[in-house]
Amino acid sequence: MFERIIPQRWRVKVDLVVRLVAFAVSLVAAGAVAINFGFDLPAEEHRWVTGIVRASWWFYFVTFTFQLLLTIINPRKVALPLTVAVGTLLYVSALPQFFSVGEDSAFHGVWTFLGSSFVTMTVVCIFAVLDISRAIVGLMNRKTNPALMLAGGFAIIIVVGALLFLLPRSLAYGAHISVVDAFFVSTSAVCVTGLSPVDVSTTFSIEGQIVLLALIQIGGLGVMTITSFFAMFYMGNTAAYSQLAMRDMVGSDTWNSLVSTLFYILGFTFVIEMIGALLIWASIHGTMAMTLNSEIYFSVFHAISAFCNAGFSTDSENLSNAVLLNCSSFYVIVSMLVIFGGIGFPILVNFRTWIVYRIRSIFKPNHRKKMQRIANLNTRIVITTTIILLLFGTVAIAVTEWHGAFSGLSWGDKVVHSFFYSAVSRTAGFNSSDLSLFSSSTMVVLVLLMWIGGASQSTAGGIKVNTVAVAAANFLSVIRGRGAVVLFNREVSAESVRRAMATIFASISAILITYLILLSTEPGISAKGLLFEIVSAASTVGLSCGVTPHLSVVGKVVISVLMFCGRVGFIVLGMSLVHHRGEARFRYPKDNIIIN
Repeated sequence: MFERIIPQRWRVKVDLVVRLVAFAVSLVAAGAVAINFGFDLPAEEHRWVTGIVRASWWFYFVTFTFQLLLTIINPRKVALPLTVAVGTLLYVSALPQFFSVGEDSAFHGVWTFLGSSFVTMTVVCIFAVLDISRAIVGLMNRKTNPALMLAGGFAIIIVVGALLFLLPRSLAYGAHISVVDAFFVSTSAVCVTGLSPVDVSTTFSIEGQIVLLALIQIGGLGVMTITSFFAMFYMGNTAAYSQLAMRDMVGSDTWNSLVSTLFYILGFTFVIEMIGALLIWASIHGTMAMTLNSEIYFSVFHAISAFCNAGFSTDSENLSNAVLLNCSSFYVIVSMLVIFGGIGFPILVNFRTWIVYRIRSIFKPNHRKKMQRIANLNTRIVITTTIILLLFGTVAIAVTEWHGAFSGLSWGDKVVHSFFYSAVSRTAGFNSSDLSLFSSSTMVVLVLLMWIGGASQSTAGGIKVNTVAVAAANFLSVIRGRGAVVLFNREVSAESVRRAMATIFASISAILITYLILLSTEPGISAKGLLFEIVSAASTVGLSCGVTPHLSVVGKVVISVLMFCGRVGFIVLGMSLVHHRGEARFRYPKDNIIIN
């Protein structure tokens, strides 16, 4: 009906204007919420800010209702879960706007809550995120370089996080943070590193720590994963190029499985973090002289920080608190969360497929459905390499520190802490003891594990276990005189080998260049401490020998840039900056180079 009344070109123009207005309103609304969150405003200014938020709420109410009416009159697609969810939330928050209840009513408390500024700001924030997400996916539909968008997305979130850290309410009473330190902590959080020039527990208020936790969660999942998930569900579909770009980012095999893969990523994340928080709470309950609320907050914070491989802690001593040292189960739980976060979302999806298949086989003995590569090559590589590294790290650290840093512990605790460091050193950055007590041999082992990191498409950093496995297979194929690189009876593509070798070269080059720069700008810091800090930053680990607080402004900026490059990926960052010319239509003559 509308196609006959309104010409196509006018519909396109109107749609563009509406999108631009919605984006502008979303930016203003987000700014108003941030100001209201961060400042204790005078009464007059508070009314202005509250008025902007409420006006934004009415804008979203009117536009969403209009879109809903158009969908009812001229249905073209089925309402998707997120659309239904946000619509329900919007209309529930609208009830107090149109209907009132008396103070003696049983619903008075509920009505008061629904009409509160907290609910209004929550709804406005959700719609603002949705509209900004839709704008980002709109850029993808215009064939913007996905690598550049990923790097730009991280950069934008880092800037927003730094600005939020500078707000008065984000800081503890009497605390101060410089602009450089705010950007450093924001970069470390979004890049899930864990390095910090300030004490998180004494510098940031509860509000500031919640901002830190949100940045960790966004960084762990990936900016593009979150925004595209929201936008795809809210918009219903995206262009083919957008789906192709997102498929490569999240590791989906087909276009049809893209949305389900994004859904699984968020689902696995929140379920594992919730279970981890419950287990952490059970392990520390009644041991740390905390209130119940403080225990719950401590558990949730560390569960998210561990699964996202961030390494941040709300305790001034990180995880080396004397009370925690007698709680081995706590360190095992944190280690397992780090491992689950570091093996990668594609492997978690594979696990889900395998479990569902086994359950169906139990209830349906005659079930003969053929599963297509449940344990594919990527899964086998990640699981095998992860187990080897965990065993190697545990044994190596136990041997070197059995009578050293762990000498005062029981043999069981020595094994637990060796396993803990083997797990967290590969990307999480938690510590249960002072690293200065470790021997040089242990520090070399930690540097190696940090440099390798976790799995591709995970919350982990480093060059990735996938890269190491391919490089090792390439080495074996060369010394055996084979022309093909083989892993688990599968030939690895030449493109994968090229990317693995390029990743190793880029990582070593970045570490060496940064090392040379910091040796000249930080003469008062030991060369060993600088190298450890650089590898930790490049691999987004967060383990530190206490160097970070003593870095100069230049040093902090250099480390911040290195953390950003390590999180985005040196190859991805290079692809975002270099123009792609495509494959040449001709081939140069081949020749051999003498390599010994």
